[in-house]
Amino acid sequence: MNLSFVDKEIGKIIKNKKFPYPLNIAMATAWLLGNQKGESLKVLDVNKISSLADYFIIASATNTTQAKSMADNISVQLKKHGFCARSIEGLNESDWVLLDFGDIIVHVFVSSAREVYDLDDVWKEAKRIDIPVDYYYSTPEEDKKTDEEQSDKNYF
Repeated sequence: MNLSFVDKEIGKIIKNKKFPYPLNIAMATAWLLGNQKGESLKVLDVNKISSLADYFIIASATNTTQAKSMADNISVQLKKHGFCARSIEGLNESDWVLLDFGDIIVHVFVSSAREVYDLDDVWKEAKRIDIPVDYYYSTPEEDKKTDEEQSDKNYF
């Protein structure tokens, strides 16, 4: 994916008035995860049921390398926009990577570990925030579109 495209899209999401802070950071993170083929993405509003953060973002990766790549990408992209992780745990061959940005906490699991820790059930009372469909990596049908139809989405 073209780095300038990623920077542009993240900037648009962060500046989008529809997403006040810190939801804008949570949605930018969801976009990054979706475009790195993250699976089972969830953005949970935990503000009223937890003092840990306002939003949890939960995603699955197919392996530890993908999980680390996702976490690295989130950290780099959000840092470009002035948001630094307070803590990052699990980067060294772990099946659960946690990025703590204060108001949002990102959980990237290897799929099998997500079932074991089952944060989806632990936080089932949290309000689920809808993630726009266009935040996800393109489908095979989209890949067949012409360059003009894809606008400035330059995948690999």
